[in-house]
Amino acid sequence: MFMSTLAHSESALLNPDKNPFLRWFLKPTFYAQFCAGETPSEVRRTIDGLKNLGFNGVVMGYAREVVLTEAQTRDLDTCSKDGAVIEECIENEIKPWAAGTMETLRLTQPGDFVSLKFSGAGRQALYALKNRLPPSPALKKAIDEICDLAAKRDVPLLFDAEQTAIQAGIDDWTLSYQRKYNTKPGHAIIYGTYQAYLKATPAVLGSHLAVASKEGFTLGVKLVRGAYLGSDPRHIIHDTKEDTDNCYDTIASSLIRRKWGPTLQQDVAFPQVSIVLGSHNLESMLKAREIRASPESAGTELAIAQLQGMADEVSCELLLARQKDGLGAPSKVEEVPLQQRSSEAPRVYKYIVWGTTGECMKYLLRRAHENKDAVSRTKQGRDAAWAELMRRAKAVVGLA
Repeated sequence: MFMSTLAHSESALLNPDKNPFLRWFLKPTFYAQFCAGETPSEVRRTIDGLKNLGFNGVVMGYAREVVLTEAQTRDLDTCSKDGAVIEECIENEIKPWAAGTMETLRLTQPGDFVSLKFSGAGRQALYALKNRLPPSPALKKAIDEICDLAAKRDVPLLFDAEQTAIQAGIDDWTLSYQRKYNTKPGHAIIYGTYQAYLKATPAVLGSHLAVASKEGFTLGVKLVRGAYLGSDPRHIIHDTKEDTDNCYDTIASSLIRRKWGPTLQQDVAFPQVSIVLGSHNLESMLKAREIRASPESAGTELAIAQLQGMADEVSCELLLARQKDGLGAPSKVEEVPLQQRSSEAPRVYKYIVWGTTGECMKYLLRRAHENKDAVSRTKQGRDAAWAELMRRAKAVVGLA
């Protein structure tokens, strides 16, 4: 309740960027747990620290989100008709979003990823996406510049999935930019995001794979379980967690093998793909790693990511697996010899966001809503740490 109030309040008193007491309380606690920093120097320290731990890189996003009033939300069409409103949208919404995203790209290195959230660009983006229209001229210019810089720096962009009301529009834009930038076989610059908790996801992803196969571009796929359980209509979501888990695992299996299966089915050749698996589920990640190490692996680009400040035990398991295989942390898949790619352990990443404490409040609120099983994972981590401590103690006294 407290976090929700802070995230949605328009009061300066409840804005951590304007209330020094709130900032003093939040930055070293909630903010420090999940976010990378407020300034480029803070962000670079966070990234360096993660890479020194053995992570191959980071998935980084700019936290700023445009907050619309109720009246603005109702009258989105004015952003495409009224000259004064158009200019306001460009100056106060599109340009700050574009500048923050460009700075995010400059903070990363080849082998990292940048997460891009279209709704952060404000009313013009929301209006176009809701009505499945192309981006406005000003927004298109901003997106083109972002994609050009990403391609130049070889830092792939992960176009985020969002609420169902605008997701079809996001899919349209994603395929359009994939056609333009994903021309190198097996190496995507633009990724779409697919939420396994949605019943329609296998059909949607299957159709996108078919388009990529027919048109000859690499499909970038970021697969997650789902992030909008509290706002998406319940009937479009799988009935049980087990159904979601099965959907996630079988899709991941088909992608890694580059073979159609019981969940993904199309009557065309399986296209080239690049894969990012976003998950805190250790069982799913170990299954993916097992397939990757098997002769069935197609040798595609494969990365696995967990949120900064969450599921650290999953990340550590995957880092240890790479170390046991004698693998370092190459920044790009091209640095791995071709004959080794099919069985190379998945590259391991942490997902981080940056921005001021106030800009990150909505992100922090989503972390609370989307990860209600965190207490369970914390207990599992505690039990695992205790078991390891006992094992080492017994070894010291010769009982292990």
